[in-house]
Amino acid sequence: MDNKQTLASMQKEVDEYIQQFKAGYFSPLSQMARLTEEVGELAREVNHYYGEKPKKIDEKENTVAEELGDVLFVTMIMANSLDIDLTDVFQKNMSKFNQRDKFRFERKDGQTHD
Repeated sequence: MDNKQTLASMQKEVDEYIQQFKAGYFSPLSQMARLTEEVGELAREVNHYYGEKPKKIDEKENTVAEELGDVLFVTMIMANSLDIDLTDVFQKNMSKFNQRDKFRFERKDGQTHD
């Protein structure tokens, strides 16, 4: 697998994976439940590694990266099923953040306004 894949190529790969199964894409509500489940698993791992709640001795060893990957995968499934181009969404979001939040936080370059 090429480590420099684009969002579009990743969405295509996820679609090809899903298309091999008769069930295909689940309903948006089912996907939202799955995304929520994966975000919960990510939160649990973050809490174990960076919070005050260590893992129990008998708990499976997962990583934050693994759980974040699951969140990304399920996000792509949901985007595909709703015909959402994540590259387009990302570009629009970055434009919004670069305009709206340009001076929201203290900047390294010292700028405070336009």
